[in-house]
Amino acid sequence: MRLLVGIATTGRAPILTETVRALIQQDRQPDGLLLSVGGPGDLEPGALEDLPFPVDVLEGPKGLTKQRNRMIEACGPDDVVMMIDDDFLMAPDYLTRCEEVFAAHPDVVMLTGTVLADGIGGAGFDHAMGRTRLEEGLRTPATGDLAEVYNGYGCNMAFRVGPALASGLRFDEDLPLYGWLEDVDFSRRLAAHGRIVKAGATRGVHLGTKTGRTPGVKLGYSQIVNPVYMIRKGTLAPRRAYRLMLGNIGKNILRTPCPEPWIDRWGRLKGNLLALADVARGRVDPMRVMEM
Repeated sequence: MRLLVGIATTGRAPILTETVRALIQQDRQPDGLLLSVGGPGDLEPGALEDLPFPVDVLEGPKGLTKQRNRMIEACGPDDVVMMIDDDFLMAPDYLTRCEEVFAAHPDVVMLTGTVLADGIGGAGFDHAMGRTRLEEGLRTPATGDLAEVYNGYGCNMAFRVGPALASGLRFDEDLPLYGWLEDVDFSRRLAAHGRIVKAGATRGVHLGTKTGRTPGVKLGYSQIVNPVYMIRKGTLAPRRAYRLMLGNIGKNILRTPCPEPWIDRWGRLKGNLLALADVARGRVDPMRVMEM
């Protein structure tokens, strides 16, 4: 079994460089690093020099689902690929603990880690802040708990590639741009092949960097249309979908008068309303966001 790390990235070269260099600190080095990029500008000069593991750069069309699919296609049937966001920092023993879980539990098809701090809900962290949060979180001993969960969290999820290759399972490329719930959609289809677990021993910090993310109107549209689309596919339970949609609409309404500096609340709310109008007309197509 090879344990690979895969990162899909676009337009965040300086962030990617620091995340890639941080992999050197892993106790158990990855057997390879897959970087799925939209073009040569997504990599800084020298970013990949003197790394102690092989690197494959996979260049092609942009879009998170497309970029993640390129990484699956570059894997072999016995591989486990650990897909992380380009702004996720792993504890030094993350890959060691990840490998132990897959070796000890052949029925586990996907593992997602314990996020000690997540900047996605606020202004985000830079790498220095992320390292500090990681050091603070690691002062508490890890648990060996394995809890079954509904889905992996896209910023850090490892899975056996064999079942995906054998069944033709890929990330849904009809969920464009940043994807929005593409991790849930993929997880629920992969769940037919084994257990999805959250491991207490695999820990890290998600910086939640705000650069390069989907603009407000587009994200707001996806916040509504993508869950409805997934209900129809059968990859998202209606109760979960309604809770997600109502939560996002509610936040966007309440915070639009005094929005956070890092969030386009009015844009998200406008996108929500456009999506609701389309759903009411029976038009449920996540790709429509590309027209906005």
